[in-house]
Amino acid sequence: MTNQKRESRELESRAEMERPKRWMPPSLLPDPEPQDGYAFRWIRLSTLDKADPVNITSKLREGWEPVKASTQPKLSLMNNPNGRFPDGIEIGGLLLCKTPVEFARDRDAYYLNQAESQMNSVDNNFMRESDPRMPMFKERSTKVSLGRR
Repeated sequence: MTNQKRESRELESRAEMERPKRWMPPSLLPDPEPQDGYAFRWIRLSTLDKADPVNITSKLREGWEPVKASTQPKLSLMNNPNGRFPDGIEIGGLLLCKTPVEFARDRDAYYLNQAESQMNSVDNNFMRESDPRMPMFKERSTKVSLGRR
């Protein structure tokens, strides 16, 4: 036998034996660090380098406020000092904004109610034109039977 010096198993770490992580494409927009009580959203400032002031002003009136780069240190490198919001975090014509979670829930409930009202209106209008002699919806059932063999 050869005289081999062996290291103890305690010196080996499981991290060395782990498989390397797989490459994944980067996300287009980074996720901000969560803050208690706030919901975040990327809001459009421009499309194809053409400013969209109507969209951003309506979102600001809705209660969204630009996130200051100082509150998100990971994303502070991405601010545009020449932009309309020099303290904000802007990526590709989108501005990171926040609003209280209660406002976001109220907004979602409002738009869900609007969508349900529109669907009910369409259904009622469609069914109004239905004639009992020739219904628009007819429950159909099929029956499979085996023939003689």
